[in-house]
Amino acid sequence: MSALVLHVTGARPNFPKAAPVIAALEKRSVRQLLVHTGQHYDANMSEVFFRDLGLPEPDLNLGIGSGSHAVQTAAMMTALETVFLDERPDLVVVYGDVNSTLAAALVASKLGIRTAHVEAGLRSFDWTMPEEINRVVTDRLSDVLFATSADALVHLAREGVAPDRMHFTGNPMIDTLVRLRDRFDGSRVVSELTLPTAYAVATMHRPGNVDDPATLGRMVTALREVGDRIDLVLPVHPRGRAQLEASGLFDHPRVHATEPLGYLEFLGLVEGSALVVTDSGGIQEETTVLGVPCLTLRPNTERPVTITHGTNRLVTTDDLAGNVDAILGGGGPTHGLVPPLWDGAAGERIADIVVDVLA
Repeated sequence: MSALVLHVTGARPNFPKAAPVIAALEKRSVRQLLVHTGQHYDANMSEVFFRDLGLPEPDLNLGIGSGSHAVQTAAMMTALETVFLDERPDLVVVYGDVNSTLAAALVASKLGIRTAHVEAGLRSFDWTMPEEINRVVTDRLSDVLFATSADALVHLAREGVAPDRMHFTGNPMIDTLVRLRDRFDGSRVVSELTLPTAYAVATMHRPGNVDDPATLGRMVTALREVGDRIDLVLPVHPRGRAQLEASGLFDHPRVHATEPLGYLEFLGLVEGSALVVTDSGGIQEETTVLGVPCLTLRPNTERPVTITHGTNRLVTTDDLAGNVDAILGGGGPTHGLVPPLWDGAAGERIADIVVDVLA
């Protein structure tokens, strides 16, 4: 029987990264299985992405759901161990930095199954971020590491990863953006909220911003200051929903909450916006390619290439409003650079290397 590649996805950020790799391997007649852990189980966080991206329905949906980091990761490991023992894949492919990624890498390594990590080598150097722990451990356990940017290769080399395990392939999430860009459409949200021509989009969900009451209070004050300047649309992530709704943020007449949006609708909304305020990693990348100014409300980023070659700036709650004023006054990014190999062909490059690994 031919070699089997098993993909593990679990959360919304994984899906646009996995779709190009799965499609490219299918063209090469590689036998594949897609496992969805169910880490994101809300229809707007999961099901709509499979439809929007043209992903095949998962062969297995483990339905793990939410829980603390320990409870969720342990449940995933238990379920994935059974799957891996039953299927005996030749290669497990994991994506990004969510708990599903860490769980799959741990189980595969203990069973002696080779693992490939798509989006390897990103580092924020902030150990208060659960994602940073997931990234570092997954990279240490993986046999094949696919980097989206040159700085990621530097980090991996400093950590002792052998050169023949590292591959600079570009960013498969951008493949999905390039493929589907002509279908982006945020008009429903614009119409329903009666937004003016100039509006901004925000996404906030990281524990560092929404879990601590004092930090949340400062963030809400800063976002309300943005609302004083421009209508602000905030699709509310299930994580942090209660805190944001209780904070009074949406009492501001120009700050608008929506449900989580599908991929095509959300990026249509972003593409039509004057600017984005976020704490998300992936949105820093998407705004870079779309040419939309991005203000990242974090002290650091694991994606510095979006600053050097993109539209991203790191901001604090104290200087957020001033940065919004600068953008609205014409002080947005002007260099128009896009990082190397963010060209829509990363999935093809990854698939070629996977075929070689399986040979």
